[in-house]
Amino acid sequence: MAHTFMESVSGGLAHRRVATLRYQFPYMEHGSKRPDRPVVAQAAVRAAVGVATRLAPSLPLFAGGKSFGGRMTSQAQAGAPLSNVRGLVFLGFPLHSANKPSDERAVHLSVVGIPMLFLQGTRPDIGLLASTLERIGARATLICIEGTDHAFHVPARSGRTDEQVLTRILDHVVEWMGHWL
Repeated sequence: MAHTFMESVSGGLAHRRVATLRYQFPYMEHGSKRPDRPVVAQAAVRAAVGVATRLAPSLPLFAGGKSFGGRMTSQAQAGAPLSNVRGLVFLGFPLHSANKPSDERAVHLSVVGIPMLFLQGTRPDIGLLASTLERIGARATLICIEGTDHAFHVPARSGRTDEQVLTRILDHVVEWMGHWL
């Protein structure tokens, strides 16, 4: 929740007049490096959606997250629709573990019945994610952020800064949300 990237995303969306609610997974609260079991993480997602709905009942609600948080959000939605959520936004969807290509972590996406936005770096190759999302169809939008890694970092030789990349990412998010409102 207090990670620099997440704070930058939240601040950038606020600058674009999009409210955000950041939260911690229990394992992070306890200082553990081992992620929570899916049932625990998905319960945290549901609790956060409930809080967001209570705090701003008249605002359209989108859910999502970065990496593990995004995957747990999609699994929660696939298990039972998240109340009042209009779409899901993923910043770096973790399709597979490093050096173990598989689309196993994406099987549940086919039952997510709401629009999904995937923003993904192109390093390493995203061909497997692209082909996986093609099978889902129009509900899934993939935006590739050229030359970035899973954390959306760009090498200095690219001529771009991480801040410029984040600006582009947030512009894509806001535009996509506007399309579904």
